[in-house]
Amino acid sequence: MSIASRTATVGDLLRDWRQRRRLSQLDLALEAQVSARHLSFVETGRSQPSRELVIDLAEQLEVPLRERNVMLLAAGYAPVYRETPLDTQEMAPVRQALDRLLGGHEPFPAVVTDRRWDLISANRPAQALLSGGVTPELLDPPINTLRVTLHPGGLAPRIVNFAEYSAHLMEQLHRQAVLTGDHALFELEKEFRGYPGVCEADSHDPMSAVFVPLVFLAGEDLELRFFSTLTTFGTALDITMAELTIEALFPADEATAAAVRAAWG
Repeated sequence: MSIASRTATVGDLLRDWRQRRRLSQLDLALEAQVSARHLSFVETGRSQPSRELVIDLAEQLEVPLRERNVMLLAAGYAPVYRETPLDTQEMAPVRQALDRLLGGHEPFPAVVTDRRWDLISANRPAQALLSGGVTPELLDPPINTLRVTLHPGGLAPRIVNFAEYSAHLMEQLHRQAVLTGDHALFELEKEFRGYPGVCEADSHDPMSAVFVPLVFLAGEDLELRFFSTLTTFGTALDITMAELTIEALFPADEATAAAVRAAWG
Protein backbone atom coordinates (compact mmCIF):
# COMPACT_ATOMS: atom_id res chain seq x y z
CA MET A 1 0.00 0.00 0.00
CA SER A 2 2.98 2.27 0.51
CA ILE A 3 3.94 4.68 -2.25
CA ALA A 4 7.10 6.53 -3.15
CA SER A 5 6.64 10.00 -1.70
CA ARG A 6 9.05 11.57 -4.20
CA THR A 7 6.82 10.77 -7.20
CA ALA A 8 3.38 10.56 -5.60
CA THR A 9 0.71 13.19 -6.18
CA VAL A 10 -1.09 14.76 -3.26
CA GLY A 11 -4.10 12.62 -4.19
CA ASP A 12 -1.98 9.47 -3.99
CA LEU A 13 -0.65 10.46 -0.59
CA LEU A 14 -4.06 11.42 0.71
CA ARG A 15 -5.58 8.11 -0.39
CA ASP A 16 -2.67 6.20 1.12
CA TRP A 17 -3.05 7.86 4.51
CA ARG A 18 -6.83 7.49 4.43
CA GLN A 19 -6.48 3.77 3.78
CA ARG A 20 -3.87 3.46 6.52
CA ARG A 21 -6.42 4.94 8.93
CA ARG A 22 -9.10 2.63 7.52
CA LEU A 23 -11.46 5.46 6.67
CA SER A 24 -13.80 5.63 3.72
CA GLN A 25 -13.95 8.76 1.59
CA LEU A 26 -17.31 9.53 3.15
CA ASP A 27 -15.94 9.15 6.69
CA LEU A 28 -13.06 11.52 6.00
CA ALA A 29 -15.26 13.98 4.13
CA LEU A 30 -17.63 14.18 7.10
CA GLU A 31 -14.77 14.73 9.55
CA ALA A 32 -13.20 17.42 7.36
CA GLN A 33 -16.58 18.96 6.50
CA VAL A 34 -16.08 18.75 2.74
CA SER A 35 -18.15 16.92 0.16
CA ALA A 36 -17.24 13.32 -0.60
CA ARG A 37 -17.36 14.26 -4.29
CA HIS A 38 -14.71 16.96 -3.85
CA LEU A 39 -12.53 14.61 -1.79
CA SER A 40 -12.81 11.99 -4.52
CA PHE A 41 -11.77 14.56 -7.13
CA VAL A 42 -8.74 15.52 -5.02
CA GLU A 43 -7.65 11.90 -4.69
CA THR A 44 -7.98 11.26 -8.42
CA GLY A 45 -6.28 14.53 -9.37
CA ARG A 46 -9.34 16.11 -10.94
CA SER A 47 -9.34 18.90 -8.34
CA GLN A 48 -6.45 20.87 -6.86
CA PRO A 49 -6.85 21.19 -3.07
CA SER A 50 -6.17 24.46 -1.32
CA ARG A 51 -3.29 24.71 1.12
CA GLU A 52 -5.78 24.94 3.98
CA LEU A 53 -7.60 21.79 2.84
CA VAL A 54 -4.36 19.80 2.66
CA ILE A 55 -3.48 20.84 6.22
CA ASP A 56 -6.99 20.12 7.48
CA LEU A 57 -7.15 16.68 5.88
CA ALA A 58 -3.70 15.85 7.26
CA GLU A 59 -4.84 16.87 10.73
CA GLN A 60 -7.97 14.74 10.47
CA LEU A 61 -5.83 11.78 9.40
CA GLU A 62 -3.28 12.41 12.18
CA VAL A 63 -0.48 12.51 9.63
CA PRO A 64 2.91 13.18 11.31
CA LEU A 65 4.26 16.70 10.79
CA ARG A 66 7.15 15.49 8.63
CA GLU A 67 4.74 13.77 6.24
CA ARG A 68 2.39 16.77 6.21
CA ASN A 69 5.21 18.74 4.62
CA VAL A 70 5.52 16.00 1.99
CA MET A 71 1.80 16.34 1.23
CA LEU A 72 2.08 20.12 0.94
CA LEU A 73 5.03 19.84 -1.44
CA ALA A 74 3.14 17.29 -3.55
CA ALA A 75 0.26 19.77 -3.77
CA GLY A 76 2.61 22.54 -4.90
CA TYR A 77 2.82 24.44 -1.61
CA ALA A 78 5.76 25.31 0.60
CA PRO A 79 6.23 23.26 3.78
CA VAL A 80 4.86 24.92 6.91
CA TYR A 81 6.40 22.76 9.65
CA ARG A 82 10.01 23.51 10.56
CA GLU A 83 12.64 21.00 11.65
CA THR A 84 14.87 22.89 14.08
CA PRO A 85 18.10 21.20 15.21
CA LEU A 86 17.95 20.38 18.90
CA ASP A 87 21.30 22.08 19.59
CA THR A 88 20.16 25.54 18.45
CA GLN A 89 19.46 28.44 20.80
CA GLU A 90 15.80 28.38 19.80
CA MET A 91 15.49 24.86 21.19
CA ALA A 92 17.19 25.69 24.51
CA PRO A 93 13.89 25.53 26.47
CA VAL A 94 13.25 22.07 25.03
CA ARG A 95 16.73 20.86 25.98
CA GLN A 96 16.28 22.27 29.48
CA ALA A 97 12.95 20.49 29.84
CA LEU A 98 14.51 17.22 28.71
CA ASP A 99 17.42 17.63 31.13
CA ARG A 100 15.01 18.27 34.00
CA LEU A 101 12.93 15.22 33.11
CA LEU A 102 15.97 12.95 32.84
CA GLY A 103 17.71 14.28 35.94
CA GLY A 104 14.53 14.37 37.97
CA HIS A 105 13.86 10.71 37.24
CA GLU A 106 17.14 9.52 38.75
CA PRO A 107 17.99 7.13 40.31
CA PHE A 108 15.79 5.30 37.80
CA PRO A 109 16.68 5.03 34.08
CA ALA A 110 15.23 7.38 31.47
CA VAL A 111 16.13 8.11 27.84
CA VAL A 112 15.14 10.50 25.07
CA THR A 113 14.81 9.00 21.59
CA ASP A 114 13.81 10.22 18.15
CA ARG A 115 11.16 8.81 15.82
CA ARG A 116 13.30 5.75 15.01
CA TRP A 117 14.30 4.98 18.61
CA ASP A 118 17.78 6.45 18.08
CA LEU A 119 19.21 7.71 21.36
CA ILE A 120 19.26 11.48 21.86
CA SER A 121 20.06 11.65 25.57
CA ALA A 122 20.07 9.46 28.67
CA ASN A 123 20.47 9.93 32.40
CA ARG A 124 23.29 8.21 34.31
CA PRO A 125 21.38 5.04 35.27
CA ALA A 126 20.18 4.59 31.68
CA GLN A 127 23.71 5.05 30.34
CA ALA A 128 24.92 2.31 32.68
CA LEU A 129 22.04 0.02 31.72
CA LEU A 130 22.54 0.48 27.98
CA SER A 131 26.31 0.10 27.98
CA GLY A 132 26.95 -2.69 30.47
CA GLY A 133 28.21 -5.82 28.69
CA VAL A 134 27.03 -4.57 25.29
CA THR A 135 28.99 -5.26 22.09
CA PRO A 136 30.91 -2.03 21.28
CA GLU A 137 29.58 -1.91 17.70
CA LEU A 138 26.04 -1.48 19.04
CA LEU A 139 27.15 1.67 20.85
CA ASP A 140 28.46 3.43 17.75
CA PRO A 141 26.29 6.49 17.00
CA PRO A 142 23.51 6.61 16.22
CA ILE A 143 22.67 4.21 19.04
CA ASN A 144 19.33 2.54 18.37
CA THR A 145 17.80 1.63 21.73
CA LEU A 146 15.62 -1.12 20.29
CA ARG A 147 18.63 -2.71 18.59
CA VAL A 148 20.64 -2.58 21.82
CA THR A 149 17.73 -4.18 23.68
CA LEU A 150 16.93 -6.97 21.20
CA HIS A 151 20.35 -7.83 19.74
CA PRO A 152 22.05 -10.98 21.11
CA GLY A 153 25.16 -8.86 21.67
CA GLY A 154 23.14 -6.29 23.57
CA LEU A 155 20.80 -6.57 26.54
CA ALA A 156 18.87 -9.59 25.24
CA PRO A 157 20.83 -12.28 27.15
CA ARG A 158 20.05 -10.52 30.44
CA ILE A 159 16.32 -10.02 29.84
CA VAL A 160 14.69 -12.85 31.78
CA ASN A 161 11.31 -12.60 30.02
CA PHE A 162 12.81 -11.97 26.59
CA ALA A 163 10.10 -13.71 24.54
CA GLU A 164 7.35 -11.74 26.23
CA TYR A 165 9.20 -8.44 26.30
CA SER A 166 10.51 -8.65 22.73
CA ALA A 167 7.01 -9.39 21.47
CA HIS A 168 5.80 -6.29 23.31
CA LEU A 169 8.54 -4.13 21.75
CA MET A 170 7.90 -5.52 18.28
CA GLU A 171 4.21 -4.73 18.64
CA GLN A 172 5.13 -1.15 19.55
CA LEU A 173 7.49 -0.89 16.58
CA HIS A 174 4.95 -2.28 14.12
CA ARG A 175 2.24 0.04 15.40
CA GLN A 176 4.53 3.06 15.04
CA ALA A 177 5.59 1.98 11.55
CA VAL A 178 1.97 1.72 10.43
CA LEU A 179 1.03 4.98 12.15
CA THR A 180 3.84 7.01 10.58
CA GLY A 181 4.38 5.16 7.31
CA ASP A 182 8.14 5.41 7.94
CA HIS A 183 9.89 2.91 5.67
CA ALA A 184 12.93 2.84 7.98
CA LEU A 185 10.76 1.49 10.81
CA PHE A 186 9.53 -1.35 8.62
CA GLU A 187 13.18 -2.12 7.81
CA LEU A 188 14.02 -2.17 11.52
CA GLU A 189 11.10 -4.51 12.13
CA LYS A 190 12.39 -6.85 9.44
CA GLU A 191 15.91 -6.73 10.91
CA PHE A 192 14.81 -7.43 14.47
CA ARG A 193 12.61 -10.36 13.50
CA GLY A 194 15.80 -12.06 12.33
CA TYR A 195 17.35 -11.90 15.81
CA PRO A 196 17.37 -15.11 17.89
CA GLY A 197 14.35 -15.50 20.13
CA VAL A 198 12.52 -12.36 19.03
CA CYS A 199 8.78 -13.03 18.95
CA GLU A 200 9.34 -16.78 18.70
CA ALA A 201 7.32 -17.65 21.77
CA ASP A 202 4.97 -15.05 23.16
CA SER A 203 3.20 -16.79 25.99
CA HIS A 204 1.98 -13.53 27.48
CA ASP A 205 -1.71 -13.39 28.26
CA PRO A 206 -2.74 -9.72 27.88
CA MET A 207 -5.50 -10.22 30.43
CA SER A 208 -3.24 -11.74 33.09
CA ALA A 209 -1.28 -8.63 34.10
CA VAL A 210 -1.54 -4.87 34.33
CA PHE A 211 1.57 -4.29 32.20
CA VAL A 212 4.41 -6.12 30.44
CA PRO A 213 7.44 -5.81 32.73
CA LEU A 214 11.09 -5.65 31.80
CA VAL A 215 12.71 -8.31 34.00
CA PHE A 216 16.44 -7.64 33.89
CA LEU A 217 19.20 -9.81 35.33
CA ALA A 218 21.57 -7.35 37.00
CA GLY A 219 23.62 -9.97 38.85
CA GLU A 220 23.70 -13.69 39.60
CA ASP A 221 20.91 -13.41 42.14
CA LEU A 222 19.46 -9.98 41.35
CA GLU A 223 16.49 -9.52 39.05
CA LEU A 224 15.24 -5.99 38.49
CA ARG A 225 11.64 -5.52 37.38
CA PHE A 226 10.55 -2.32 35.62
CA PHE A 227 7.59 -0.89 33.76
CA SER A 228 7.86 2.09 31.44
CA THR A 229 6.06 5.28 30.51
CA LEU A 230 6.34 7.15 27.20
CA THR A 231 6.03 10.94 27.15
CA THR A 232 5.83 13.28 24.16
CA PHE A 233 5.38 17.04 23.71
CA GLY A 234 1.66 17.51 23.22
CA THR A 235 1.67 20.95 21.58
CA ALA A 236 4.69 20.60 19.29
CA LEU A 237 4.53 22.29 15.88
CA ASP A 238 8.20 21.69 15.13
CA ILE A 239 9.15 18.35 13.58
CA THR A 240 12.16 17.78 15.83
CA MET A 241 10.16 18.45 18.97
CA ALA A 242 7.17 16.40 17.82
CA GLU A 243 9.34 13.35 17.16
CA LEU A 244 11.01 13.25 20.59
CA THR A 245 9.92 10.60 23.09
CA ILE A 246 10.96 10.33 26.73
CA GLU A 247 10.89 6.76 28.02
CA ALA A 248 11.17 6.39 31.78
CA LEU A 249 11.55 3.11 33.67
CA PHE A 250 9.85 2.75 37.05
CA PRO A 251 10.44 -0.01 39.61
CA ALA A 252 7.74 -2.67 39.50
CA ASP A 253 8.44 -3.85 43.05
CA GLU A 254 10.08 -2.67 46.26
CA ALA A 255 13.12 -4.92 45.82
CA THR A 256 13.93 -3.24 42.51
CA ALA A 257 13.40 0.23 43.97
CA ALA A 258 15.73 -0.53 46.88
CA ALA A 259 18.44 -2.04 44.66
CA VAL A 260 18.42 0.88 42.23
CA ARG A 261 18.45 3.48 45.01
CA ALA A 262 21.40 1.70 46.61
CA ALA A 263 23.31 1.88 43.32
CA TRP A 264 22.31 5.36 42.13
CA GLY A 265 20.45 7.11 44.93
